[in-house]
Amino acid sequence: MNSLKPVSLSLFLLSLVSAVIMVFASDPDILSDFVAATNTSVDGKFFTYTGMRGVLAKFPQNFTLTKATMNEFPVHGSLDVGFVYTKNVLYTQKLRVGDVFIFPKRLVHYQSNPTKEPAVAISSFGSANAGTVSVPLAVFSTGIDDGILAKAFKTDVYTIQKIKSGFGKP
Repeated sequence: MNSLKPVSLSLFLLSLVSAVIMVFASDPDILSDFVAATNTSVDGKFFTYTGMRGVLAKFPQNFTLTKATMNEFPVHGSLDVGFVYTKNVLYTQKLRVGDVFIFPKRLVHYQSNPTKEPAVAISSFGSANAGTVSVPLAVFSTGIDDGILAKAFKTDVYTIQKIKSGFGKP
C-alpha cells in the first residue's frame, strides 16, 4: 500500500504541471504578415470583403429606440485604403459603402478620402490595447538624432531638419 503513495504523488504533480502548462497556452502570432493559399493572387482585393454592400442600404426605418438616420449617420462615400507589406509591396483598394478591408496586424497602413465627399468608416481592432501610431510623428517628432534619420532616409541633415520643422519640437 505504501508503494502507491509515491506513484499517486507523481501523478498529482504531473497533472498539476500539465494544468499550469495549459493555462499558458495560446495561439501564437503567425510568422508572416498574412497567409494566402497556394496559387492565390494577392492584391488589394484579397483583403477586401464586398458582401455587405447592399446590407447597409437597407436599414429599417421604424425603431422604438433612438435611431441614427441618414442625417445623423450618413452611410455613403468611398475611401482609398492601402498598406505596405514587409517586403515593400503596396496593396491598395478603393472601398465603397459596405466594403470591409482587413489591415494585417502591425503593418503601416492608410485611409484616404481623395474626393472630400463625406464618408463613414467603422474600425475594429484585434487588440485589447489598440492604438494608433503616426509614422511621421513617431519618426520626426520624438527626438531621433538628425544624423541617424539622414542615414536612414539617404538624405542630408538639412533636409531632415526641414521636415522636422513641420512637426514642432519633441
